[in-house]
Amino acid sequence: MQIEVGAILEGKVTSITKFGAFVELPENKTGMVHISEVSTGFVKEITDYLQENQIVKVKVIEIDQNGRINLSIKRLLDQPQQSSRRAPARRGNVGWQPKQVVQPVTFEEMMSKFKADSDDKMSSLRRNVESKRGSGGRRRG
Repeated sequence: MQIEVGAILEGKVTSITKFGAFVELPENKTGMVHISEVSTGFVKEITDYLQENQIVKVKVIEIDQNGRINLSIKRLLDQPQQSSRRAPARRGNVGWQPKQVVQPVTFEEMMSKFKADSDDKMSSLRRNVESKRGSGGRRRG
C-alpha cells in the first residue's frame, strides 16, 4: 500500500515533542502531526490530547520533497458528515481522547476571568513591591 496525500491511516504515537507528535505508519514509515493539526481548538499542551503508544487515525496532508510525511488529526474531525464540532465518540484506543473537555465560553466570561486574574496579579505585585520598600504603607516625613 502506497502512502499518498489524502489517505486516512492508523498509526501508533512513538514520541511527543513540544511542536507535535511522531506517528509510526504502515510500511515502517513515520509521519508527524504538528501541534496545530491535533485539534480544532487551541492546543497548549499536546499531552492533553495524545500519549505515547496511543493508536490514532490520521490523514496524510502532505509529503514534502524530502519525503517527510505531514499528518493531521483535526482534518478528520472536520469531515462533512459530522454535524457537531466535537470529536466523534470512539471505541477503544482509536482516535484522540482529550484528558479534559473545555466548554466554550462567551466573550464576556473570558473578559471577566481575565479582569479577575489581572486584578489578582496586580494586587500581588503591589504587595510585593511595598514589602521590598519596607514602607508598609507608611509615609516618611
